Amino acid sequence: MPILTASQVAERVGGRVVGDPSLELTGFAPADGAKPGDLTFAENEAYFLRADQSAASAILVAGDFRSASGKTTVQVENARVAFAHVLPLFFPEPVPAPGIHPSAVVAASARIDPSAHVGPQCVIGERARIGAGVVLIGRDFISDDCVLGDGCRLHPNVTLYPRSALGRRVRIHAGSVIGADGFGYVFDKGEHRKVPQVGQVIIHDDVEIGANVTIDRAALGATVIGRGTKIDNLVQIAHNVTIGEHCIVVAQVGIAGSTKIGNYVTIAGQVGVAGHLRIADRVTIAAQSGVMHPIPEGQKWMGSPAGPDRVMKRQYLAMERLPELLRRVQDLERRLGDGSSPVK
Repeated sequence: MPILTASQVAERVGGRVVGDPSLELTGFAPADGAKPGDLTFAENEAYFLRADQSAASAILVAGDFRSASGKTTVQVENARVAFAHVLPLFFPEPVPAPGIHPSAVVAASARIDPSAHVGPQCVIGERARIGAGVVLIGRDFISDDCVLGDGCRLHPNVTLYPRSALGRRVRIHAGSVIGADGFGYVFDKGEHRKVPQVGQVIIHDDVEIGANVTIDRAALGATVIGRGTKIDNLVQIAHNVTIGEHCIVVAQVGIAGSTKIGNYVTIAGQVGVAGHLRIADRVTIAAQSGVMHPIPEGQKWMGSPAGPDRVMKRQYLAMERLPELLRRVQDLERRLGDGSSPVK
């Protein structure tokens, strides 16, 4: 693990050292597990007090907190953002050596940049293009005519169906399938007849896709994932869906076919989105919502069927009162039924 000084850490995150700038730091750990030589971090006063009482040698902290125990601090505007920048300094991602493993199967017409790493038992199809610095860790299947831009990293057992196109620095985690047939059928003479899915999937730069995600290719045209979007594990994205830039799609979301999602949209866990909808920019959809209608720009929706959050919250509050209201109605009916007057 690299050894960094407090001043080197501060330089990386645009912070200010209070204490010893030459202090050597050998690791990064949470406060309750830190040891001498470690850097820890704190987002607020409560976490800072805990970090100050820990064995850590220095604290990465948001704001002008001063250590009562004399620890060196690196003061930053946002500790969580700084944490994301500093952590790779202490835990750099392994970079496999360039080359093609002897067990890999590579088509003669495939073009692989000399700096790429093709791991054990990978398969690369005809006319596939693998860019500079691409890492295929192992058992990845890259079908015919696929394109992987520079710096992509595929974890084990990722499958790309034909003509899938990845931009630069796309990361796909284990078990994901990109470009399988969309779920398209028509009912014809008493049976479900398959509609051929002849489109593709296009994934733009800096997208990260979690484990066991499925993104179906379009019937015609393309299913598209926009630049900088992050997709969690176990997500299903159907054919001809378009997701814009810098969206967050949390685990177990399902998006039905031909829905268009704008930029900077957040879709929380277990949300279901019906097909052929338009979700505008900067929308937030709460967990376990069922979206059946288009959502205008900037709105927050929740519930099933989903609606604007302020409307749905009023409905939930009303539902919480239903047992008491039912009891009062039953009491009123009983009083009216036996001829007595209700209590005023």
